[in-house]
Amino acid sequence: MRQAVMTEPGKIELREVSKPTTGPGEVLLSIKCIGLCGSDIHVNHGLHPFTSYPVVQGHEFAAVVEDVGEGVTGFSRGMKVTARPQVVCGKCVPCRRGDYHICDVLKVEGFQAPGVAQDYFVTSPQKIVPLPDSITLEQGALVEPTAVAVHSTSRARDLKGKNVVVFGAGPIGNLIGQVSRSRGAAKVLIRDLSAHRLDIARQCGLDLTSNASTESMREARKRIFGNEGYSIALEAVGVEATMADAVDTIEKGGIIMVVGVFGEKPRIDMAVVGDRELNLMGTLMYKHEDFEKAVELIARGEVITGPIVTKHFPLEQYEDAYSFIDKQGDKTLKVMIDL
Repeated sequence: MRQAVMTEPGKIELREVSKPTTGPGEVLLSIKCIGLCGSDIHVNHGLHPFTSYPVVQGHEFAAVVEDVGEGVTGFSRGMKVTARPQVVCGKCVPCRRGDYHICDVLKVEGFQAPGVAQDYFVTSPQKIVPLPDSITLEQGALVEPTAVAVHSTSRARDLKGKNVVVFGAGPIGNLIGQVSRSRGAAKVLIRDLSAHRLDIARQCGLDLTSNASTESMREARKRIFGNEGYSIALEAVGVEATMADAVDTIEKGGIIMVVGVFGEKPRIDMAVVGDRELNLMGTLMYKHEDFEKAVELIARGEVITGPIVTKHFPLEQYEDAYSFIDKQGDKTLKVMIDL
């Protein structure tokens, strides 16, 4: 079978390797579609702090069941599925209390463990989530980032009737905005420096947008929310400036959910955080139920995925896909690899 191996930053070799066999309690998947995300791009640039080379990438994907090992029930050949990429110990304190997504020795397929950038991949049935016939393979590959949005918005507690600001209109920010809308938020404002990404957000039904290059956050808050303000912020950029905007403009007692991955340590005015009783909260990845909810939202049409996808490349053009992303810059949201 074909396997795409990143041997060093920016260098991918397509190798022929043996097709894996299915052992007891395992499921063999035929990989069909893989999404490239911001973390994958960091690996391609050699900037991911927790990934070494060589590495087989791929962690957001759609597949078809190829074979089922002894003792596995509920799955059959030809079933369309996706799966969580987490490898956890099941023994540490977070795992024992059910928070396996923040396992003390967490590994993620595609980063610290081999990913799915190959024709066939073996996984455990506990991590698999079936996809209904109504969901395309492209949409199936977007379940993983949608699950990130589901998990982060659920950690922000009840959004019903609340005003929400999403900082960042990339794929994750876009999906967070859509999931916030589905959770009953009164108004959802999405903010970015990119006019193109804000246009894509509007194509996904996120009509309230603000361009940070032409409008301050204080001006945007007044224009969109008036005297009501907003009580929930989800930061999906990972830079100091957006955190500062959130701390400066959110209501007293508000929740700021840190979704973005910060390359540098931000300076935050903790005097304001304390004085206004702001809640700074972190979020990481997702649990199985978040994957299931993501499938449900996409299947019901509550999360619109089409405008998010910029381009598809075949497996043989994996390197070209990254070159396209680098060249297009903010004109790219989600690039897919087809097998």
